Amino acid sequence: MESEEIESMENNGTAEAEGENAENGEPEEEETPERVRKYDRFKKVDRARYDRVNDFIRKRTYITAREWAIARLCADFRTETGVEMTLVGENLPELVPFMDDTYTPQAVNQARSSFEDKVRKSGATFLYGAMSGFFTTEELDEMMYEVSETARFLLEVEGAEVDVDREMEVEDRISDAMREIRRSSEELRSEEKSHECPECGHEF
Repeated sequence: MESEEIESMENNGTAEAEGENAENGEPEEEETPERVRKYDRFKKVDRARYDRVNDFIRKRTYITAREWAIARLCADFRTETGVEMTLVGENLPELVPFMDDTYTPQAVNQARSSFEDKVRKSGATFLYGAMSGFFTTEELDEMMYEVSETARFLLEVEGAEVDVDREMEVEDRISDAMREIRRSSEELRSEEKSHECPECGHEF
């Protein structure tokens, strides 16, 4: 289903792009840095429009397509002195097919910060749900499988090669960690059923 949606985005985008080329003619060539020319992520959405990609991402995560793409670029164009935000922003349409405009370094940094903030809040929400006792171990396993599938699919759309054996190993390690978190949280909640006032020693 998800792969069919990606194919649909590609086909629609191709038709639109061909129509624009017929009306506007071939765009003028500009000098592009070699690293930008060689960047080969997001090829699976090469002809997709931003709104289609954004709808696809928002149905599955709390981030936008803009935040997703820029966070990926900031990770890929990181040097010892930091992220090359000027390079990323000035070449954004060449680096990410569904991005139409260039960005200032400040706008790149804002998108990256927004991505990090949403990941942090989503992580806290998920971990609280796991620790709170709202879900059984089986429900957590099922949830982990679903979110892992979404994460793997996004990595594949970016262009990453996901090894099946490695993926299963990571999923098993995450499941083991979540079970340990749930067990520890159950012990913690059991210990905190009664509280002692630090001033008078009264339990409540």
